[in-house]
This record gives sequence, structure tokens and C-alpha cells, in this order.
Amino acid sequence: MIGALREWLCSVLVVSLLLAIAELLLPEGSIRKIGSFTGGLVLLLTLLRPFPGLRSEIPDLRWDVYEQEIVQRREELAAVGNRDLQELIESRTGAYISDKADSLGISVTVRVGTEENAEGVPVPERVEITGEYSPELAAWLESELAVPAERQVWNEGKN
Repeated sequence: MIGALREWLCSVLVVSLLLAIAELLLPEGSIRKIGSFTGGLVLLLTLLRPFPGLRSEIPDLRWDVYEQEIVQRREELAAVGNRDLQELIESRTGAYISDKADSLGISVTVRVGTEENAEGVPVPERVEITGEYSPELAAWLESELAVPAERQVWNEGKN
């Protein structure tokens, strides 16, 4: 605090000296009046400069509150990231299954559900297919995506 006061006083003195020298060098008349007015504004700004700075120098020692807020924000961001990742995996896996069904000549609508594995990564857990039942596609889901027959739901066909 004393260091800030010393710095403020030094800056006021330096600005005052510079303004006095500048005023002596300016010619008489309107130019000197404009220079004096401008110099007065600069000196006023120099005098008022520490007031906003004083508030910023007072430390706020509520570290526990900040730490709790940081933890809360991290959890919120992680939840949003996990939800976005889950939606991305569900949509991409659904598109992958639809492409496979198209290659088999089957017209289906796919909805994929995910659950987090032990590492916290969402993986395809269940598949709901609207369309004609296909044993080839059912076997492919089991072998390729590890979704067994009991977690495959076929609408409009064998379940």
C-alpha cells in the first residue's frame, strides 16, 4: 500500500514538472491557454488514477469459495461434454447401422442408446430398429457392435 502511494506521488510530481516546463515553452496566447487546459486534464487524470486501483489491490481471500466454484464449473463442463459425446456416438452409430442395413437391402430406422463403460466413455448399449427383421443385421450388430439379441428391439417384425 505504501509502495502504491509512493508511486502515485512520484507520478504526480513528474507530470507537474513536465507540465510546468511545457507551459514555459509554449508561446503566449491561445496556444498556451489550450496547453494549460490540456495539462490540467492530464494532471487531474494523474491525481484520480489510484482510486480504481486501490480497490483492486485489496485482496479477497475467499479461496474456498473460488475453489468450490471452479470445481462446480468443471463438473458442469464435464457433464456437457459427456452429453455431447453421448449424442455424437448415438447418431454416428445409428448412421453406421443404417448404412449396413442399406448395403443388405433393408430399409430401417435406427435409434441407439448408450451407457458409460468402466472408463466413463459412452458405448452403444441397446439398439431399437424400426423395419423388417433381418437375421444378418442382427448377427452383425452382435458381432460388430457387441449388442446381443436381448438388447436389440425390432419393431414391425420378430423381436
